[in-house]
Amino acid sequence: MTPEKAAVLTPDLSRLLNALGLLAVCGVLLMAFYDQFIGGELPCPLCILQRAGFVGVGVGLALNLKFGPRPSHYALAMLSALAGDVVAVRQTLLHIVPGTGTFGAAFLGLHFYTWAALLFVVIVAGCAVLLLFDRQFAPVQRAYRLSGLALVAFTLMALMAFGNGVSTVLECGGGLCPDDPVGYQLLDGEPPAPAPAP
Repeated sequence: MTPEKAAVLTPDLSRLLNALGLLAVCGVLLMAFYDQFIGGELPCPLCILQRAGFVGVGVGLALNLKFGPRPSHYALAMLSALAGDVVAVRQTLLHIVPGTGTFGAAFLGLHFYTWAALLFVVIVAGCAVLLLFDRQFAPVQRAYRLSGLALVAFTLMALMAFGNGVSTVLECGGGLCPDDPVGYQLLDGEPPAPAPAP
């Protein structure tokens, strides 16, 4: 294989990379669920918004799997990552001053919101690099079918998105999510959190 051919990103290789990226995003969301259900740490409103950012990234990558690579799909993933990063950086800045406390336990020395801020930057950079390879956007004669790794990644992402939606509704009870959640409002029969005064 010549170096020129090795450096070309074909549509099939692009789909493989998107499937691996989608599995990585699912891994992040699974870790968040593990911390929520096994660690007993309910997500705060900013944490929920960061999860939504990861789900948005997953939707962009899943669209590449289902319909083939498109710049618009990468753009959706990048915009979702940027929105998630803004929220993650805000949460990091809220807790960066000594004595202000933190939210949740640290993982490998950093809190989840700090990890999220870093991962969102990696996602934007990764999508930008993939956009440099035009050959992946060439029309393909055959229809894209979800099978193998792509099907596993697509299905797992759908489950993660659905699970995050259900978890959020159970925790917030159809109202505002509490700043420091201690239980599931819908399951515990608690009234929704009151709206802040104007």
